[in-house]
Amino acid sequence: MGTAVLILGRTGSGKSYAIKTMDPEKVGIFEVEKQHLPFKAKDFKVAKNATYQVIAAAFKEPGLKAYVIDDSQYLMVNELFDRAKETGYQKFTDIALHFRNLIHYINHDLPDDVIVYFLHHTETDSNTGEIKAKTVGKMLDNALTVEGCFDIVLLASVENKEHFFITQSDGYTTAKSPEGMFDDLKIPNDLNYVDTKIREYYGL
Repeated sequence: MGTAVLILGRTGSGKSYAIKTMDPEKVGIFEVEKQHLPFKAKDFKVAKNATYQVIAAAFKEPGLKAYVIDDSQYLMVNELFDRAKETGYQKFTDIALHFRNLIHYINHDLPDDVIVYFLHHTETDSNTGEIKAKTVGKMLDNALTVEGCFDIVLLASVENKEHFFITQSDGYTTAKSPEGMFDDLKIPNDLNYVDTKIREYYGL
């Protein structure tokens, strides 16, 4: 089984920039909506305008041990807009199902040493104030708790121009990670560092 990792953060929080430290020969990047990474990335393998079909096809090609789905919430957003003229609630169930099925496939069908990083925007719950994964509405939230599909959820944050990842919740975020995987509550905004720590922890 593979490992799906969720990295949450607002626009500009450093989610995509963290890719820069990865080895271009060992990671595949799916750009769902954006056309460019926030750094010179000529050596990286980037699939633009990525869809579920593009991602699934790439997973069947052997070789790479790490993948990044950049702006993964747009898999849901784009499907919602493509089906905007449909009436009824079925489309919301379908959107939740398609996103959940992608995570399920990674967690259950990919090789043990493959890690897939979902870089995903956040939103603030209007009732609780909790920072959580952005979806496409309360109806989808009722069908799918995104963070519940992941064992590792990191939150990209910025303080005094310093970018970092938060590894555990303070009660107002959905960040979480297994005990002892990371040394500190705040770790470098460095995807290669994260990848190394996960592989060491699970013995991949």
